[in-house]
Amino acid sequence: MVWRELRGTEAGYDTPQVAIHRGKLHGLLVRAVIERVGTAHLHTGCVLADFSSRPGHVTASFFDRSGHTSVATPGDALIGCDGIHSTVRKMLYPTEGTPHWSGITLWRGATELPRWADGQTMLVAGGTAAKFVCYPIHRDHAEADRRLTNWGIMARVGARGDPPPRREDWSRIGRHEEALQFVKDNFPLDTIDPVAVVEATETVYEYPNCDRDPLPRWSFGRTTLLGDAAHPMYPVGSNGASQAILDAEALARHLSSAVGVEAALCAYENERRPPTSAIVLRNREGGPEQVIDAVESRAPQGFDELESVLSYGHREAIVRGYARLAGYAVDQVNRG
Repeated sequence: MVWRELRGTEAGYDTPQVAIHRGKLHGLLVRAVIERVGTAHLHTGCVLADFSSRPGHVTASFFDRSGHTSVATPGDALIGCDGIHSTVRKMLYPTEGTPHWSGITLWRGATELPRWADGQTMLVAGGTAAKFVCYPIHRDHAEADRRLTNWGIMARVGARGDPPPRREDWSRIGRHEEALQFVKDNFPLDTIDPVAVVEATETVYEYPNCDRDPLPRWSFGRTTLLGDAAHPMYPVGSNGASQAILDAEALARHLSSAVGVEAALCAYENERRPPTSAIVLRNREGGPEQVIDAVESRAPQGFDELESVLSYGHREAIVRGYARLAGYAVDQVNRG
């Protein structure tokens, strides 16, 4: 055991930490949007074709699923939150090129498993070369001793800067055997068997770990970027999705401040671009799990006494420093 810590209210935060299935989170967000603005303002199956800015408004044109261009739609602002392959970002930075692959591939899945540990613990085993992550994301009260459990395996299969073996796609089906080769005989854990977890999963997905270099600017007039469109990063420290949520909170707060749309977008960018740029770069070094790499680099053959390899203070500095960088330190969150 290299590092152990409490989370949520037990760690001194004002609110609990919640792990939730991504699909369930999307459902919650959709229902909240419908409650606030109604279904008439929610459109799906649209792909951005182009946009243009004029004094006082921005106009966006979309393709529908059939490939026909819809009527141009004016609005107060255009928020490009369309992912790592963002069309808005490409229009703002047409020569940027493709995302950068780290040489690491992620396999992931979710399956029902018997409760292990206390039923809510997140486990991270291994370092950058091969890592296993596992945590529960749903409990059916009718099945109190079972949890829907999310897992991920990250392993180096190429060199940083190589083209990824397949295009980044969160919905790409992966192969069990490709994921299993990185956990067989590598993680003899007391709490859970990674091999059994993968084998119990019906569908496995794969995703090459890709990011982009930080941008010098997000906001242009009444157009800005958010989430992976603004700062795609390696999925380290749960920040891929979490930083997008923080972006959305900051953007909403500035837009409601009645300073004008363009000023609000600039204020939002000034608040969010510097820290997210720093996280993108830190995640390339391993994020909070860099503490495992630090121990492994000092004792590649194992050790009897952790403190003699890397002191508690040093380990704490790595983990706490990342939490502060990401905006998750107790005083930062509780103050916000």
